Amino acid sequence: MLDSKLIKQLIKERSELHLNDPKVYDFWERLTELLSANTLETIEFFEACTEQEAYWLSEIFEDISARVNSRDFIECLNRVDRKYPELLLSKDIKVAEEFMDQT
Repeated sequence: MLDSKLIKQLIKERSELHLNDPKVYDFWERLTELLSANTLETIEFFEACTEQEAYWLSEIFEDISARVNSRDFIECLNRVDRKYPELLLSKDIKVAEEFMDQT
């Protein structure tokens, strides 16, 4: 079962790091691992996530996509993009789609 509370905590901790902090990669890996475990639960999380959570998770769209290899996940990201158009996620989603196609 997806631990939404843990994911939200990791996003918060990640958001407090400087962009060039090497610990960022640890957060990306851990979040990718958690969000790749169950595609359906991940989609449910993304559909309920806040704008801020979507913003921070956009850093790892392609990593999740490469692991889950799911058209449903890409469609979910497109719905998040429509929900939060000011985040300008379309480029990140395109890259995620390309990563999915490579696996």
